[in-house]
Amino acid sequence: MAQQPSTTLPSGSSNRLKNIAIVGATGTSGKFIVQSLLATGKHKVTALTREGGTAQMPSGITVQKVDYSDPSTLVSALRGHDALIITMGVRAPPDQQTKLIHAAAEAGVQWILPNEFGYDTANEALANDILPNANKKAYTELVEKLGVSKWIGFVCGFWYEFSLGGSPDRFGFDFQKKEVILFDEGTQPISVTTFPMVGKGVASLLSLPISREDSNGESACLEDFGNRFCYVASFVVSQKDMLESVLRVTKTDIKDWTITKESSKERYEKGMARLRGGDYAGMVVGMYSRNFFTDGSGNHSVTRGLDNEKLGLPKEDLDEFTEVAVKQALDGVSDAYHSSVQRG
Repeated sequence: MAQQPSTTLPSGSSNRLKNIAIVGATGTSGKFIVQSLLATGKHKVTALTREGGTAQMPSGITVQKVDYSDPSTLVSALRGHDALIITMGVRAPPDQQTKLIHAAAEAGVQWILPNEFGYDTANEALANDILPNANKKAYTELVEKLGVSKWIGFVCGFWYEFSLGGSPDRFGFDFQKKEVILFDEGTQPISVTTFPMVGKGVASLLSLPISREDSNGESACLEDFGNRFCYVASFVVSQKDMLESVLRVTKTDIKDWTITKESSKERYEKGMARLRGGDYAGMVVGMYSRNFFTDGSGNHSVTRGLDNEKLGLPKEDLDEFTEVAVKQALDGVSDAYHSSVQRG
């Protein structure tokens, strides 16, 4: 029988997490998580990176080189850490996360944030409709089976500025051509989160006390999230809400844009057909379209409720991050952050 993770603290142990390991420290969302963890002043952060990796690591963190073909290097790198954060691209080898979870258990890591950081994969109908993510449940089940760690799935929906400022395959916007494809009528709201909020959310979560510290049971603690999902969002918006924000930011008129409509279900089916035919870009079309179905699957703010208040997260301004997305699209860059956007 698997050993059950303890919900009480050993005598003399700390009620706070200090040593945090992360995979993907320089990645799309990982760099914001690292920045926010460091900004708390409460954590020591270690980046796990492959031998021979050339990515420039941020200052203030420790770097541990690992070899995924040699599990002992993973175990050695993870010893002494309280938590492991896994952020990896969708094309990462599927056994990579499995190896990390096994190594974390052997190293005695108590908390694991698996490679979620997106839409609600606890919604099985949604997850099963998007093929590459249908097996994510296997990783959390593995953590529970090994019985050493607890997992927390961080659900934030699509990354807002990344998705709006990307290709029309995402939120349907083409800023160069001033064209928008509305899925159905463009009125279905979904929950989205900015990169800075992802970072702040993870840092706030891992800065909570492990066990509750107040006697009335009102304050949040990490144990509240053990083996379950944490739900965060910056905004709940429809495509038409996004378009209105775009018009304000770009100082354009609706008459300046060409607007077409497409069934979200038909768009999803076309995307999945492309994926089955070997076109990986079809997965992007299908994944985004599926979240705009009128069943509300893409709006975890309603279906699950948000943990923003428990984590003490700030309110954000939609137009500020729409501006980031527009700049990203027009400049053709993946990181269009400028000095007016606070990251930390």
